[in-house]
Amino acid sequence: MLVRSIRLSALTVAAFFATASAHALTLPTSALVANSVQAFTQDNLDSFTTVNLVVEPRGTTYVDKAAPAGSETPVAFGFPITKIVIGATLSIQSGTASGAALYFNRLNDDTGARLGLTLANFTINYLSKQVLADTTPKGGITVKQMPLYNFTTNAPLALKYKFPLTIVLHEQLGSLKLTTQAKQALIQALELPEVTQPALDFDFGTLTQDVNAQFRARPVNATPYVAK
Repeated sequence: MLVRSIRLSALTVAAFFATASAHALTLPTSALVANSVQAFTQDNLDSFTTVNLVVEPRGTTYVDKAAPAGSETPVAFGFPITKIVIGATLSIQSGTASGAALYFNRLNDDTGARLGLTLANFTINYLSKQVLADTTPKGGITVKQMPLYNFTTNAPLALKYKFPLTIVLHEQLGSLKLTTQAKQALIQALELPEVTQPALDFDFGTLTQDVNAQFRARPVNATPYVAK
């Protein structure tokens, strides 16, 4: 395993430098220890509770930090990163978590209906500074890669080399603000009361990316998640 890890790391290093003369390079990362973690704010969790909304993991998404007392929604979710696209100047253009999803569901007290919205197959687009996701209202039609959040950078992407031949990438994005399209999707799919809609203007926390050129015990399934 150590030999395989060193070989993979060496290939990763070579791939990074090979992009200097290429237009773009796609690096599959489903076999690597590569994860993106979204941590909600307390304001988010409180607003979810107010409207009986619960966020649940789907596909390859996992709970990174459990729900606090009084909340049914976990504080943080993790999404395995399945590919990274690198540009000609060695800058990362995008990162994708294909197969990961979040399910927003809400009980409408007035009608007794259980409403839902699925966000899946997340992509961080560093060129537009947006997070994109396939967006599907319960029983509705999927909008592929709809702009979900605008973001700023809290901790810029840092590439570190560790002996022997190990590449580690780390960054944190913040000020996750729902786009106009995302707000409308949530309002319509979850039938959010008008009085609660200002909560959609809250900061939706942080996204922290860590990529380590080491093998997972088992590669994650990178097949795009399809909402049911």
